[in-house]
Amino acid sequence: MNFLHEKAARNFLTAILFFLFFFFLLDLIIWNIQKHTIQKIMLHHDYAIASSLLEQNISASVIAKAITDTTITPKGEALLGKLGIQENTNLCFLPFLLHFSCKTLLINGIKFVLLTFILLTLVLFFLYKREILYQQAVKIVSNYSEGNFQHHLPQSDNGSIYHLFGCINNMAYVLKSKNELEHNTKEFLKNTISNISHQLKTPLAALSMYNEIILDEPNNHSTVLLFAQKSDIAIKRIQTLILTLLKLTRLDAGGIDFEKKEYFLTEVIHTAIESLTIRAENENKNLILKGNPNETILCDINWTSEAIGNIVKNALDHTNANGEIVISWKRTPIEISIFIADNGSGIEPEDFHHIFKRFYRSKNSSPTQGIGLGLPLAKSVIEGQGGTISVQSKPKEGTLFFIQFPYKMTKL
Repeated sequence: MNFLHEKAARNFLTAILFFLFFFFLLDLIIWNIQKHTIQKIMLHHDYAIASSLLEQNISASVIAKAITDTTITPKGEALLGKLGIQENTNLCFLPFLLHFSCKTLLINGIKFVLLTFILLTLVLFFLYKREILYQQAVKIVSNYSEGNFQHHLPQSDNGSIYHLFGCINNMAYVLKSKNELEHNTKEFLKNTISNISHQLKTPLAALSMYNEIILDEPNNHSTVLLFAQKSDIAIKRIQTLILTLLKLTRLDAGGIDFEKKEYFLTEVIHTAIESLTIRAENENKNLILKGNPNETILCDINWTSEAIGNIVKNALDHTNANGEIVISWKRTPIEISIFIADNGSGIEPEDFHHIFKRFYRSKNSSPTQGIGLGLPLAKSVIEGQGGTISVQSKPKEGTLFFIQFPYKMTKL
């Protein structure tokens, strides 16, 4: 009986019940009219018989007995039979009954026409409203098939039809999401290919030029050595780009199973900055660690240290000589937080919401800085292990990165 949950179906059923009640009342009225008609016909018939007998000087007592007596005798049936009055006598020879029959037929005909009109009106109105609803649904579903999800099927009522509309709308939401995902994937792929082409073009062009110079001056040892070193830098840049893209692709595809174990946090951080300490010394920048040395964390040390290392490298890129990069940590009852702060150039407002986008580089970035994949990779690694990363920064005042892991992740 789910259809009764729908307002239109309830209204239609109410109208049908009202119609049946009206039909019942009309039958009562017609029955009352027919009763009075029959009574009137019988009275007229008795009046006519009594009048005829009185004209023939039949006594009133005999007439009264004849009219009120209900006994039927064979002689009486035989007499009426001789007069042609029988059960199969044509009504045209019985004027009183003919009049009653015609009147009854007229009343029943009017009743039939009226009730048929009312019932058809109710049914046609219901079907008309349904047709409008179905045509609206057909138009919207056709738009869905064409990729237009601007309008949705009505869900303003209960009932099976609106439940069906709700299911179709949910299907449309899924299709819309898939279309948007497919579109975004295509756009991402197109932009990624464009960015990779752009990133590879510069080192490849440099390699080609270096190779030509080496070939032109094979006997010039200093020139060959210089441009061989430059070629090595360009090759390493290409290797870094390709390896980072492969890692990001595996993370996006869910192809990484993080091997989480419990480590001292200092071990993870030292692994992260091991390759950056010499650079910091050469650039006269200080790497400072602050926190409980016995603090532990449950993570994949290789991926987590790479993520932290990318953030520290970004801090080194944007910090001047004599600058400081402070790596600190603390635990709360619900999480462990890692802070990486520098007193460098900070992030400009127009760059702030783009720092985790792939290949994004600020217009203020120096040519020697990275390719714009370090921070996106760090974000994917941290979030892939259930953590979060956020940033605070002011231009000329430095930047602070927050890395937070839930407590349940940091303890077995």
